[in-house]
Amino acid sequence: MVAGWPLTAPTGHDDGDATGWEGQVTETTEQISRLLHEASETHHQVFRIVDGADDDWASWYAQWLIDLSELPDLLGTKPVRSELIYLLVSLDKQYAAGDPGEPWEPYYARHILSHFRPSGSPGG
Repeated sequence: MVAGWPLTAPTGHDDGDATGWEGQVTETTEQISRLLHEASETHHQVFRIVDGADDDWASWYAQWLIDLSELPDLLGTKPVRSELIYLLVSLDKQYAAGDPGEPWEPYYARHILSHFRPSGSPGG
């Protein structure tokens, strides 16, 4: 973990019905999970001289995810940087305190998606 940030790798079509929406949510969650993994790898490379250590990791991740990734398109909105930073730090604390039984990327991805694009609102 880097200041509480794990560096492990992570192991449809909306036709208007519930199955289509669930498939779209699953696909979007997987895409966000892959972005989080890419952010982790990029962050680790940028901070390689200190083996990825960065006490302000959430600020770096938020800026990268908002400005240099497809996250805003996937969410249907451009998150406010401070809100995403807060959410990332909160998720880090929740993940570290619990035993989610899954890699951090899909865990964070589901929560990020539900926070910025609540269930039942496919368009955002």
